[in-house]
Amino acid sequence: MVALLFLISALQLTASSAFSVGAGFAITSSTNGRASSSRLQMSEFMTHYEEIQVDTDHAMSVFDITPQIESIVAKSGCKEGTVTVLSKHSTVSVSINELEGRLVDDIRQFFLNLAPPHLPYLHNDLDYRVGPEDWPGGDEAWREFRRTQPVNTHSHLIAMMLGTSESIPISGGEMKKGKYQSILMVDIDGPKSRGIAVQITGGK
Repeated sequence: MVALLFLISALQLTASSAFSVGAGFAITSSTNGRASSSRLQMSEFMTHYEEIQVDTDHAMSVFDITPQIESIVAKSGCKEGTVTVLSKHSTVSVSINELEGRLVDDIRQFFLNLAPPHLPYLHNDLDYRVGPEDWPGGDEAWREFRRTQPVNTHSHLIAMMLGTSESIPISGGEMKKGKYQSILMVDIDGPKSRGIAVQITGGK
């Protein structure tokens, strides 16, 4: 009996409570004796979309786009939610890490060693690439366009390893990332003008 009462008391200490603040919205809270947390599902759902452009200066260049993302989050008015940052290119990556000069050099050397540009990649055989059936001007126009394309298989492979998107939680109107974490855009096939999509969802 004593053991049962002790178990009931322990369950009460760790139980969650919730109450409604409107149709489909609630505040929940919980405690486990050492820490407590609360979650507010905001009364006004919102979504916000923007794109930013970054002009890169050389191949395998790394840019800190954190300030631009922070500005978009602040402008959106989102208090609790998520911001998703997506590269719109198959040779541009988005990653979260520290921006430090020597680390950037290490990143560049490490991935170029994993996917060296000089290997005989099939994608680099431009004359063998087959164009879309509906390409304006037909196959000859496709051949002319193809001659302007870079030999960049290694850029595609590195982008696949680094990834092309990141999602960061927003709480209290701010991104909740680490002190030394930056949102990095890595252009592996520059210099070019690159587009980054930013989507915020949550509540005001």
